[in-house]
Amino acid sequence: MSTLLIYGATGYTGRMAAERAKALGLPFEIAGRNRQRLADLAGQLGVPYRVFDAGPNAAHSLSGISVLLNFAGPFAHTAPALMSACIAAKVDYLDITAEINVYRLAERLGVEATASNVMLLPGVGWDVVPTDSLAAHVARRVVNPVALSIALQVPGSMSRGSAMSVSEIIGAGVLARIDGQLVSTPDAQPRHFDFGDGPVLCAPLSFGDLVTGWHSIGIPNIAMFVHISGEAFPQGDLSALPDGPSAQEREAHRARAVVEVTAENGNVARAVIETVNGYSYTPLAAIEAARRVLAGDRRPGFETPARIFGGGFAESIPGTTITDL
Repeated sequence: MSTLLIYGATGYTGRMAAERAKALGLPFEIAGRNRQRLADLAGQLGVPYRVFDAGPNAAHSLSGISVLLNFAGPFAHTAPALMSACIAAKVDYLDITAEINVYRLAERLGVEATASNVMLLPGVGWDVVPTDSLAAHVARRVVNPVALSIALQVPGSMSRGSAMSVSEIIGAGVLARIDGQLVSTPDAQPRHFDFGDGPVLCAPLSFGDLVTGWHSIGIPNIAMFVHISGEAFPQGDLSALPDGPSAQEREAHRARAVVEVTAENGNVARAVIETVNGYSYTPLAAIEAARRVLAGDRRPGFETPARIFGGGFAESIPGTTITDL
């Protein structure tokens, strides 16, 4: 029987994903570095656990596994070794990262993964599932699309793991896809986007959609923006942050994103997607993606959520709506 391995299962989002996998009756195990925390969670869930680092010998710990789902961030620190381990062990790799350099790595490893009959599918959480699906949805309304703009709204507080990943995203610099190529755009200017309550100013930032949007729908010019509200992007000692928002805090802040697709003739089509809070959405989407891959929805090489599961994948998660503008 195909078996899922949830790596980083004792973290804030990984634990929710493990609980979801248990509720669905999936065949899975959990893994990470902290033996005691893993043993405690494995005992609660009634599943096996494995203890290993995301290091050069990780492939030896993947025996009997079909799909690895990585929740251990910052992903720049774990994805390179785990992707290589999956290719060596012939295990499909999934993760929930928003860090663009992880997508670029998966893209570069695509040929090697194809040769090993392994799929590399980063971004099966809130980034990039909703935006990848939304981009595919809007692009269908446009003849000869040439430009794609994506804006994310980040409400409420951020988990400690996400805050550390954001440091990796900011460290990558401001990038855009221009004529099919990723280029540095340090002078990119903020723009206003309307998420449903009137236009708000959004800052340019580099997320994984700069890679997935190109592969999913082939639009050669892509720019990304984010609207930050409240204490969404914390500063200071990130290690002192709480694990993540409480269930009540998640319920108070739904998540939204806007996509604009510009046609060759200058016409613009827009839509907004609204979901449950990103921290609630991510374990639901990630485990649904893993379930589908276990069931045979896979293709070797680097893949994107919209390309492997179809443009309607985001809406398969309860509480998700798309509104054309």
